[in-house]
Amino acid sequence: MTSPITLVNKQTGNLDLKFFEFKGNSHFNHIQRLGYYSMVWIKKGNGLAKIGFTEYEFTKDTMFSFTPYQPFMFEASDNIEGLVINFHPDFFCIHHHQEQVACNGVLFNNIYKPPYFILDNKSKKEFDKTIDQIVSEMQSLSLAQDELLVSYLKILLINASRLKLEQQTEADKEFVPTTDAPFVLQNLKNLIEIHYKTKHSAGEYADLLNITSKALGKATKLHFNKTPTDLISERIVIEAKRDLYLTNKTVKEIAFELGYSDEHYFSRFFKNKADVSPKQYRETVGSGRATS
Repeated sequence: MTSPITLVNKQTGNLDLKFFEFKGNSHFNHIQRLGYYSMVWIKKGNGLAKIGFTEYEFTKDTMFSFTPYQPFMFEASDNIEGLVINFHPDFFCIHHHQEQVACNGVLFNNIYKPPYFILDNKSKKEFDKTIDQIVSEMQSLSLAQDELLVSYLKILLINASRLKLEQQTEADKEFVPTTDAPFVLQNLKNLIEIHYKTKHSAGEYADLLNITSKALGKATKLHFNKTPTDLISERIVIEAKRDLYLTNKTVKEIAFELGYSDEHYFSRFFKNKADVSPKQYRETVGSGRATS
């Protein structure tokens, strides 16, 4: 594959699926905000990935996964080479296929884990094989092409999710807590999941955990490289995006369900975190929400 391979939705004109190879850092040396899911396989080189307000060092054979409009860029220490996979939620919705693929919360939309994993020699061969099958099918005009491509994409995402889960499990086994912070943070994760629609401030969670806001902030910065407010906001935005894509609820209804009485304040909050307004997000990402 020497040039981009692209499949476009004939009805909407949206990009359905795209694969392309890259050499050098010119493609990623500025902020990317793409209206589709992206997986970036760094095959050669190393550097620094800036994702939102968080930075991660990367080396060769790192696979990143990004949700629509998640801002990211790479600062390469040397020339990088790799492969990019883009797919639109209308082509493959991770929410609709969650039970089959289970990549939501593993590859995508996990506010507590880094958005990448490392490929070993075995997994590289498996990924290359699946990608070759997808690219070959995209270049054909055979019967039921979309159905077969979705099946191949499922295989790729399932294998990626399994590999990332294995690496998380091994990392958890190797981690030996030296303070109470990991237990406090697990409780924080549970509390955010319960209360994110009604409690939006770090102080409220610090009170529930019976610790100071300063201590909670130090713990989340150390273990997640994020503030408590970042974690709360990201969880709210994930739910808002889900509703904007999957439902026909108005922005006002979504805002109210997430604890915001002022629709305009919520829209400003969403745009600040997602880089697009709720309306723009729905129009570019959620166009097939009611029919998928």
